[in-house]
Amino acid sequence: MAARNDPNLAEKPLTPAMENYLEAIYNLNNEKRAVRVKDIARRLGVKMPTVTSMLKTLNDRGLINYERYEYLELTKEGAAVGEETNRRHHVLRSFLTDILGIDFERADDEACKMEHAVGASTMDRLVVFMEFIQSCPRTGDNWLAHFEEFRVHGRNTEKCLKHMKVFADEMEERMKYMETGDR
Repeated sequence: MAARNDPNLAEKPLTPAMENYLEAIYNLNNEKRAVRVKDIARRLGVKMPTVTSMLKTLNDRGLINYERYEYLELTKEGAAVGEETNRRHHVLRSFLTDILGIDFERADDEACKMEHAVGASTMDRLVVFMEFIQSCPRTGDNWLAHFEEFRVHGRNTEKCLKHMKVFADEMEERMKYMETGDR
């Protein structure tokens, strides 16, 4: 049996399953006053003995405080992992639905898989990219529609040229407005 807060355990990276449990506990903790094994089992679609086994592992790593047949709570470290995993999930799901136009259920499932593989700096850049394409005047109001057309049909030089001309006209109008405040 591994000792709680064993330094050898702390050095081993968390598995995607561990991160999923911490994310589920984090979210349940925000929804309920007390998190129980059956709540986690229901949330993750697994059996209660599977949850109990993982909770023992997370407890041994110092990520949760758990005693059998009792409520459990995240430690500061466990809460940080749960919160970050949850943030990654939401950012990726938003990118998949809002930018790539993938349906919510599929995007949610795929974001869950991706959230464990994307590094922090890549995630930060993805957030900035999403902000840019959703708010920067350079993108134009219909930029995402043009992206979807390109994604579905591939490059069409004639349409691209038409879109560039419309974009240039819109940009010129925006620049005039920014300089003078007139439309």
